[in-house]
Amino acid sequence: MNAMPEPLRLALALAAAGVPPLPLRAGKVPFGNCRTCAKNACGGRPNMKSAGPCQCPGVCHAWAAATTDPRTLASPAWAPAWRQAVAVAYHPGGAGVTVVDLDNAAALTWARATLPVTRIVPTARGEHWLYRGVMRSANAVRPGVDVKSSMQYVRWLGPGDGRMTALPPSVRTLVVKEETTPARGRVVSSVPERADWDRTVATGCRHTERYVHTGLERGLALVRSHTESGAGSKAFGVARFLAAQHTHCPGPCGLDALGWQIVAAAVSVGVPEPYARRAVANGLNATERGAA
Repeated sequence: MNAMPEPLRLALALAAAGVPPLPLRAGKVPFGNCRTCAKNACGGRPNMKSAGPCQCPGVCHAWAAATTDPRTLASPAWAPAWRQAVAVAYHPGGAGVTVVDLDNAAALTWARATLPVTRIVPTARGEHWLYRGVMRSANAVRPGVDVKSSMQYVRWLGPGDGRMTALPPSVRTLVVKEETTPARGRVVSSVPERADWDRTVATGCRHTERYVHTGLERGLALVRSHTESGAGSKAFGVARFLAAQHTHCPGPCGLDALGWQIVAAAVSVGVPEPYARRAVANGLNATERGAA
């Protein structure tokens, strides 16, 4: 008789405590969708932002697959994922909590001076501060700080220490409302005309122009594809990814020019310019902060 995988054992314990878990594969990321659910062709889970009809028995749709149902967690459809799992995550919103992810020493100093004391879970680079209550999630709300609650997952690193307190207004105000696609004819904001990236602004870059432009265009397409929500967070991710490609260049690499093109793409799908600029700036600096 096969022994129960340790990640599944932990997941069942979390589910019994009301915390909806999900398995993470190599790289500590969720498992990809099956062929039926690829690119949300199924319509997505009913608990996602746009309610869908998906009743897939497998581990599809990342955080939205998290569940407290032990029959689902221990089902044959989930068994291959548990055998390959390297860690366990949970959906904080589904557990009724908000996690303030503090990623470096400066973020910790800011939190200790600004936020009310609550339950704390140590992480590899900083701490997770857990508050009782659910809110909208957002990355890069300030340098080294992410807010994870609804429509997000967080890796389980233990229960933490301290008494969990109620979600304070000071955390809610960190998340700037990212507007949905504006109505036709409406302009959210305009980005000043800036020079595009080329060799004149990247005299110390070791990459070819084709390499840089290909990566940039793919990133801009990702940002522009988020026409309903998430473009600001995607802009942060694209900026962080592009910056990481230049960590071994002697410089300068013209990252500011790349950044302004990402900002413009985010603004074009309705992200307020101040939010877009902040998200991109944090993304470009993330490599220096040691972000993975």
